Amino acid sequence: MIGHYHPITTFLRKSCKVFQDMGFEIVQGPEIEEEKYNFDLLRIPKTHPARDVQDTFFLKDGRVLRTHTSPVQIRAMETRKPPVRIIVPGRCYRHEATDATHEATFYQLEGFAIDKNIKMSNLIWILDEFVKKIFGENIKTKIFPAYYPFVEPGMDLAIFYKGKWLEILGSGMIHPEVLQNMGVDPQRWQGFAFGMGIDRLLMILTGMDDIRMPYQGDFRFLKQF
Repeated sequence: MIGHYHPITTFLRKSCKVFQDMGFEIVQGPEIEEEKYNFDLLRIPKTHPARDVQDTFFLKDGRVLRTHTSPVQIRAMETRKPPVRIIVPGRCYRHEATDATHEATFYQLEGFAIDKNIKMSNLIWILDEFVKKIFGENIKTKIFPAYYPFVEPGMDLAIFYKGKWLEILGSGMIHPEVLQNMGVDPQRWQGFAFGMGIDRLLMILTGMDDIRMPYQGDFRFLKQF
């Protein structure tokens, strides 16, 4: 057969397989999203900068090109009951000033789990396992506090790679209000969520110096993978 998978496709499939082996179900959602799913139900109010027309692609009918894969958390739970383990791979869009580390179109891998005894320690273990499968067993990781509207508490995870610490993903315990918006009773259930930029991880892993390279259709670049 002539040709092969695009490097982003290959890396995204490899990442999904790691989580599938840990019992996660793959779910996908629409790239053109309603404002309530992309923002309101995730505790991102109308005053939040992410809803500014300079940061988000709005359509004339009021819908948006999704800025993250997190809306699928809400959509997935409309047809499911906990316990669940779900990952959401997909393309996202932001009105970025593109440069070597920013692109207006990119891929994310979202994940969340809801159960009765989910803890931060479960989240940390799962993320640590993922990083080891991608970067090798000897990779060092660290976590530090971070703020995201839809989790509480929130944290970032960094890896020690080629002599320096690199932040690679955000995560945390799903906020009780978001659980309620999912139709889940936060008095009975709790969960964690995480999200990572696939393009940026691929950039780190391969040593690319420009995040836009996979999208340029340059055969000299693509044939290396």
